[in-house]
Amino acid sequence: MLDKSAAQKPKSLADKFRDTPSVLDALKKAPTGTYQHPVPEAHTNWIDEQQAWWTTAILFDQSFHMTDLYITGPDTRRLLAETSINNYEDWRPMKAFQYAATGHDGNLIADSIGFCLPDGSANIVGKPPAANWLRYNAEAGGYDVEFAEDLRLLDGNGKRKTFRIQLQGPSAPRILEEANGGPLPETKRFGMCHFKIGEVPVTGLRHGMAGAPGMEFWGDFKHRDAVFETLKRIGANHGLLQGGRKSYLTASKESGWVGALLPAIFSTPQMAGYREWLPASSFEANMSIGGSYDAPAIEDYYLDPWALGYHRLIHWEHDFIGREALLAKLDAPHKRKVWLKWDPRDVQRIMGAMLTGGPMFKVLEWPYMDYGSCPYDRAHVGGRDAGLSLYAFYSVNARSWMSMGLLDEAVAEEGNEVTIVWGEPDGGASKPMLSRHEQTEIRATVSSRFPRLA
Repeated sequence: MLDKSAAQKPKSLADKFRDTPSVLDALKKAPTGTYQHPVPEAHTNWIDEQQAWWTTAILFDQSFHMTDLYITGPDTRRLLAETSINNYEDWRPMKAFQYAATGHDGNLIADSIGFCLPDGSANIVGKPPAANWLRYNAEAGGYDVEFAEDLRLLDGNGKRKTFRIQLQGPSAPRILEEANGGPLPETKRFGMCHFKIGEVPVTGLRHGMAGAPGMEFWGDFKHRDAVFETLKRIGANHGLLQGGRKSYLTASKESGWVGALLPAIFSTPQMAGYREWLPASSFEANMSIGGSYDAPAIEDYYLDPWALGYHRLIHWEHDFIGREALLAKLDAPHKRKVWLKWDPRDVQRIMGAMLTGGPMFKVLEWPYMDYGSCPYDRAHVGGRDAGLSLYAFYSVNARSWMSMGLLDEAVAEEGNEVTIVWGEPDGGASKPMLSRHEQTEIRATVSSRFPRLA
C-alpha cells in the first residue's frame, strides 16, 4: 500500500514553500539555528583559544563542516566564469580564489573558496549553496563537466575523503617549518604550495585570519590523526592551542567574514527552475532568519557584492549571471561592512536584567549568539534605518561584545555611533532556542578594522 505521507512529502524547495502565503514569514518562524560545527566547544577554554591566534598559534579542525565539490572537464573554467563575478583570465594550477555568485538581480547566491588543482580541475569548498548552484547550472546549461562531492558530515555518510586544518597565529610559520623539516615554499596570499607535516604530504593555502599569519592545508583523511599528533607535539614548544567550536566561530567574525548570506533565490522568476531543482532537504530550503530586522519583502534581506566587500572581485570584462543588474547598481548607494563595538553600559544593563525583577531581554550567550541561519538585527541612527547588525559575539581580544555591521556608506565612518535594536519582533515566541524577552536598544561605535586592544 502507498504511504500517503511519503507521497505528499515535498521533494523540492519549490514544493516546500508552494502553499506558503509568505516565504519570508516561514523563514522567520523556522526553528533552525546556526549550524553546530561537529567539534568540541573548546579543547582548553574558549578565552585562551580566542587569544591564541593573536599571541601564539591556534589549530582549527575544518575537516567536517564544509562540502568539497570537485569539477573536471573541458568546460570547468567556463562554468566557473559564467556563474560568478570573478576574474578567471589568470586561471592556472595552484592558485586559489574567492568564488562569489550572483543571481539575475545582482544579489548574492553563494560564496566559497575555490582552488585550481595541479591537474587543472577545480575544488570548491564551503557551505553547500555554491556547490548546488554550480551543479544546477552545469545541468541546465549543458556544460561538459563532471562532478565529485565530498559532503560535509551533516549531509554525508559520516566519512570524509580529506582532512582540512587551519593553523594561525604569530608562531604558525615556525611550527609549519619544523613540521616540514625546512622552510615552506614561497607563496603569495591565496597562493598554494605542497609541503609535509612530518611524513604526510599536504597541499596548503596561504591566508591569514583576524590579521594573523597562517596556512590552511589538507590531505588524505587517513593521515588526519598523524598530522594532529605531529603539530601538537611541535606546537607544545610554541604555545599552540587547539581551538574548539566557540573560538572558531568568533575567529571568523574577528576576521570580518560574513557567512550569514540568504541566497537570493526565493523570489525572482528567473530562479523558478532552480527552486524546483533544489531538494526540500537542501541547505537553502532549511534556513532561518532571526533578529530584529523586520522589513516587509524577502528582497530586503538579500545582499549584493558591495555589502560584503566583494565588489572588488567583479570582473566586468566577461559575461556572467547578474552582470547587467550589477552594472545598473554601480553608481547607486551601497552598504559597507564594518565592525560595531557595543557600549558596555548597555551590555551590563542587558545582563543585569537577569538579576532583577524587571523585564527580561534577549539573553547574551557567551561568546556568540545563535538565533538563526541569518541573524539580522536592525541598526538605526536617530530612528532612521542605517543598515544591519549581524553576528553578535564577545571577543576577549577587544574586551567587548560586538557585531558585524552592513551600514549605509554615509553612516559607516570610523567613530560614528549607531543603535542596534536587540530582540525578536515577537519576543522570541517563534524561536524555541530563545527565552521570551522584550526588545531593547544597544549603542555601538563603528570601526573600519577589528578593534583589538593592544
